[in-house]
Amino acid sequence: MIREDTLPNLFQSRVKKYGDRVALREKDYGIWNEISWNEYNQHIKNLCLGLISLGLERDDKVSIIGENCPEWLYSDIAIQTAGAISVGVYSTSPSHQVRYILDHSESKFVVAKDQEQLDKILEIKDELPLLKKAIVIDMKGLRKYTDHIIMSFEEVEELGKELDKNQPDLYQRLLDETKPEDVALMVYTSGTTGPPKGAMLTHQNILSMIKSFMPICPMYETDEVVSYLPLCHIAERVFSLIIPLYSGCTVNFAESLDTVQEALKEIYPTIFLGVPRIWEKMHSSVVIKMQDATYFKRLLYKLCMPIGYRVVGLRMTKKRVSFIWKVLYLLAYFFMYRALKFELGLSRTRFALSGAAPISPEILKYFHAIGIKVIEAYGMTEGTGIATIHRYDDIKLGTVGRALPNVELKIAEDGEILEKSNFIFAGYYRDPEATEKTKGDGWLHTGDVGFIDEDGHLRISDRKKAIIITSGGKNIAPSEMENRLKCSPYINEAIVIGDGRKYLTALIQIEYENVAKWAQDHNVAYTTFKSLTQSPEVYDLIFNEVQKANKEFAAVETIKKFTLLDKELDHDDDELTATLKVRRKAIDEKFGDLIEAMYRGKK
Repeated sequence: MIREDTLPNLFQSRVKKYGDRVALREKDYGIWNEISWNEYNQHIKNLCLGLISLGLERDDKVSIIGENCPEWLYSDIAIQTAGAISVGVYSTSPSHQVRYILDHSESKFVVAKDQEQLDKILEIKDELPLLKKAIVIDMKGLRKYTDHIIMSFEEVEELGKELDKNQPDLYQRLLDETKPEDVALMVYTSGTTGPPKGAMLTHQNILSMIKSFMPICPMYETDEVVSYLPLCHIAERVFSLIIPLYSGCTVNFAESLDTVQEALKEIYPTIFLGVPRIWEKMHSSVVIKMQDATYFKRLLYKLCMPIGYRVVGLRMTKKRVSFIWKVLYLLAYFFMYRALKFELGLSRTRFALSGAAPISPEILKYFHAIGIKVIEAYGMTEGTGIATIHRYDDIKLGTVGRALPNVELKIAEDGEILEKSNFIFAGYYRDPEATEKTKGDGWLHTGDVGFIDEDGHLRISDRKKAIIITSGGKNIAPSEMENRLKCSPYINEAIVIGDGRKYLTALIQIEYENVAKWAQDHNVAYTTFKSLTQSPEVYDLIFNEVQKANKEFAAVETIKKFTLLDKELDHDDDELTATLKVRRKAIDEKFGDLIEAMYRGKK
């Protein structure tokens, strides 16, 4: 019997069970190519042994940088099988951030997707004395590159085949030597409050989490997932690697992030993970399209949505849905909701999840109304991704659900959420001081503030460091207002300001596509993003959206003034993390003049 106490051994168990069944699909030049579990395994074996041939040793670190693809997963498991530690790097990271991760992790090898990623590595390689090889998956455009550090992915696999011929028992020996307490992977935090830290997760951490998660949200070998969020983030790693290894479901790789919507309509996944920005964009796309629909469709939409909201409201409060409302909902589903789900590519989705950041309950309520039961989960990289989740028979919007089995939560005196479980990470790499501060007393200090309600649901107010204390002494969680503002199809990002101030203000980034369309429909002239934000008509449009949001909050929590940003916030400018979270410190520094102007009485 094959051991299942490490990720590589769990993988071997699935290979034995599923063999020639499809494990992965990758879309290339418009065609979906299928990869069986046996082929999956052969690539991993060849790559693992190839890395050993190049000198990879136990506990060495190997970084992976590039967009999602089968080779990303091959590399991840191959590295772990060799007893080494895989380190994901965001493909959007500029070279100086790549240098930081590779240097801090002491990576000896890096697997790069293509020329774009390789160029970043070549730019910084002289600052990385430990780096031996850059292994490139797609060699297109590299014919004239002569640097000795470059090797193709296929070349490394060929080395592995040769080693396997000479030492046929080596691969199995490596599998046997990997232990549950070994560090499997290192996930660097997003760095919203400082330099990223490398959180070390063991095989035991990962498998303990998934064993607690699966009974609550069972997945099956017949399920389909679309892999599109960054694989170096723990959330996508769970859904593209860990859950498929545990359940045997099939992973589908879209051609690029820009074609995800197209991939959804071709795959119609049964499982779908979206960060709040994805759900917000889906919501706004439907709202905007309905504005352009025929009179009959707009009327139908206007009649059907209140029915959905009414039924969801009754279900959420555990009240009986009468026969007439059930009939009305079925009719609305037949005439409207079914088409909306089909248009979004989610008509087969039975498990939809929002995670990685807070989301407005209003957005979730909208999807529930049209029949897509999006549930919310909460967790941290340091806690292997998931600590709490909604149960499908116990969804309470505004909360992040109840704790998973084997997870203990408590609230500290200052309101901070503390977590204890065997999912808690081994520590931060090369940072014992931060490790001690985060988990030294046996509890994971999450840095989030919240409370557990009477039903055992966890409610999160905000990040502890993000709480605003006004000059009047009022404590305000900005994320609640920010998420409400982002419900507007015309607002992409909102940053609420007010710490130590008399009142709240906001920096707002418009949703360019939607506002541009609105401007065209209303004959508002513009040429660029900047000129659009400077239009008085656009300012008035956003003013009305802010006023709508203000009506739902107490006077002290409302936005008194706002400024439209004349550029889109960008990861490359250090304004956003790779997971699209705002770097508040950078925003305060970069837009300090705009902020001060709002408190001097200017727009």
